[in-house]
Amino acid sequence: MFESITNVAGQALDRLSDSVWDEKCGRLQLEAGSTGVDRWGMSPMVFRRFLTIANWLYVNYFRVQTQGIENVPPGRALLIGNHSGQIAWDGLMVLVAMVREADPPRAVRSMAEKFLIRQPWLGTLCVRLGQVTGLPENGKRLLEEGHLVMVFPEGARGVSKPWFQRYHMQRFGTGFMRLALETDTPIVPFAFVGGEEIMINLGNLPSLARVFKFPSFPLLVTPLPLPSKCQLQFGEPMHFKGTGEESDAEVQAMVDQVRGSIESMVQSGLAERKSIFFG
Repeated sequence: MFESITNVAGQALDRLSDSVWDEKCGRLQLEAGSTGVDRWGMSPMVFRRFLTIANWLYVNYFRVQTQGIENVPPGRALLIGNHSGQIAWDGLMVLVAMVREADPPRAVRSMAEKFLIRQPWLGTLCVRLGQVTGLPENGKRLLEEGHLVMVFPEGARGVSKPWFQRYHMQRFGTGFMRLALETDTPIVPFAFVGGEEIMINLGNLPSLARVFKFPSFPLLVTPLPLPSKCQLQFGEPMHFKGTGEESDAEVQAMVDQVRGSIESMVQSGLAERKSIFFG
């Protein structure tokens, strides 16, 4: 039923595409078995049609300016960035950028929170778009298969920040670094500026979060996304040597280097922008 609904809606939503998007999607190398999905559950049809909507948002609503995408190397890599926006608008825009702006276009696999994947319908959509449960073994398999994998080390702490904490990066988890070391995978840091203004959170309501079993329950100014003008910048690849069995202190020092690179790009982007919603 999910695929049937997606198919009907997708045929109407294809009108939102443009010549650049159609050409890039035509060059994507996506595999699917007889059931229409790959071994991870990703559906090329759902991926293209859902991202057609996201492409329209990328170009016309959020007006994303992407820089440094040439820094993403061919083959496997870890995309590591700051998180914001209450909903993963930043991750969605990265997915679009890697199709629309990269040459050749590439599909990104995302490591998602267990909570998200377990949700009815929404979890199915996430899987069809190429997201997988954020377990180390899943990340290792994806990288060994040569995929481009995106991780937000702040997790729910980053995406659910209230307004007064905007662009204050939260603590990074260290799992992505151990994964990079174990698989000898380059890390490409990226910064997303504009996400904090898409859905303004005045504060979280822990009691309601517990009732609904959500990671957080934000008090939003508006339930609809605001047309914040966004910037996406990819930094130069970072290479770290090790086995993944290093001490916590050693790994944390490496993580801090990645976090520092992202924070520097975020602050640079904030200094450069002239307006939040215009321009």
